[in-house]
Amino acid sequence: MYNTLFRHIEKFVLLEPSEIDILESCLSLSNIKKKEHVLKEGQICNTMYFISKGCMRQYIINSKGTEQTLQFGIENWWITDYLSYHNHVPSHFYIQAVENTEVIAIDKSVLESVLIQIPKLERYFRIVSQKSFGAAQMRIKFLFTMSAEERYHHFNDLNPEFVQRVPQYMLASYLDFSAEFMSKIRAGKL
Repeated sequence: MYNTLFRHIEKFVLLEPSEIDILESCLSLSNIKKKEHVLKEGQICNTMYFISKGCMRQYIINSKGTEQTLQFGIENWWITDYLSYHNHVPSHFYIQAVENTEVIAIDKSVLESVLIQIPKLERYFRIVSQKSFGAAQMRIKFLFTMSAEERYHHFNDLNPEFVQRVPQYMLASYLDFSAEFMSKIRAGKL
């Protein structure tokens, strides 16, 4: 049931069978329907979600009322609002399923207890956080240094299967341009 998570963890740290049992007892499996939210702006985020199947996104609604996608999460990725989660403050973000998604959830208070019982999981979560932070840094670099068309082609080259999974308007907002501009790029009119 939780094999995808355990396989992911074992890429970074090796858990003993007893440690797997402890962790497994703290996890919950949830099916999130397409377009369903697990977090809305103003709520406090107390959960981390490991995506075992499907796709989610984190987004904001800007001052013009337009959705702006900040992050996508696919299989073997964690997604949460780290600031709300860590500081126990209302979230500025929405987290929504892009497609029917299966997640493994762990509550903050439970995770804190597990990290005391299984200290090597601290290493796992540190590595995951560093990879996530690095990806966010690269995204910011691309937004600042590439044209819109270059961002699309770069993203498409790195993630061709992913580009087919998400609605065009979400991908356009992630790449910081309009859906109309996206249509022109995909049609080769630019």
